Amino acid sequence: MSNGAEFQGYYSEGINVFQNARRQAFVQELMGLMRGQSAELLSFDDIKARLRLREESYKGLQNVPVEKIVGSVGRYRDFTSNFLPRGTTSRDRWSRVYAQVNSLEGTPPVELYQVGDVYFVRDGNHRVSVARQLGNKTIEAHVTELPTSIKIEPGMSIKDLDKAGSYAAFLEEISLENTRPHHQSLELSEASRYSDMLGHIYLHKSVLEYKKEKPVSIEEAAADWYDNVFRPAVTLIRKYEILEHMPERTEADLFLWLVDHLREVRDELGEKAESRSFSDAVVDFLSERHIPVPKDLLMENDDSVILSKTQVMKAVEDGRAREGQNDEDMTAE
Repeated sequence: MSNGAEFQGYYSEGINVFQNARRQAFVQELMGLMRGQSAELLSFDDIKARLRLREESYKGLQNVPVEKIVGSVGRYRDFTSNFLPRGTTSRDRWSRVYAQVNSLEGTPPVELYQVGDVYFVRDGNHRVSVARQLGNKTIEAHVTELPTSIKIEPGMSIKDLDKAGSYAAFLEEISLENTRPHHQSLELSEASRYSDMLGHIYLHKSVLEYKKEKPVSIEEAAADWYDNVFRPAVTLIRKYEILEHMPERTEADLFLWLVDHLREVRDELGEKAESRSFSDAVVDFLSERHIPVPKDLLMENDDSVILSKTQVMKAVEDGRAREGQNDEDMTAE
């Protein structure tokens, strides 16, 4: 059989495969409507904006798992989330790509963007669609990565992406990606609580300014808070495997619980109460849930002390008063 005849044979076969794939796409879209779930691919531009992605770096030619390709730069509405062709997809073009893949003619590598653990098609949507129909596990691709510490995985819902966007906005505001690029995850299970976490960091900023007697940037304050407040707490959480008792939550969730608990205790007992640390809060956490408290935990000597809101406000007011006194002294001179 000549090359031309071979190509034509695969092209005709491709038309039949395309029609079957189109019917599968209809079923997937119908099931998506019934379940209230989108059957579309993810939009790369939308993800890029949500996660505030700016840097790019070329990673070379790679064999990429087809199942991890979840979106497209410009044609995310032409295919379903499984890369099945929808009504806007050209049958002729799809069938030609099918013939090229199967014949000696072949196709060039696709071009992909990598974000976290997933990929978006920059060029080659039809080739990816055909590869999935053929059951190929991988596809050859030129990969350009947009680095992020936000965890992006196949199958994420719009709600999941909104939460990821809130996390990205939080990290951008405190610039922890720059000051502590290898930081532990601060991801929360409820997006609304990032404002609470940010509030703790701004309170820490006020205390630092009081101690240093000079302005402190939010970036500097966040880095100091991470080193001296958040990370010590996470160390205790991991050491005593506390998350085993609440697997649906994150380390940052538990951190907020510990901080809020300590402040509630301090506010109840008053300013003269004995200072309490994260280890004390962990003991309370376990005791409230009738979980045996390890003996080593009772002997912990961590120096992480959480100030009450009253103490923080007093520090801020004292700092302002000192600034006012300095201004008066300068005037007197």
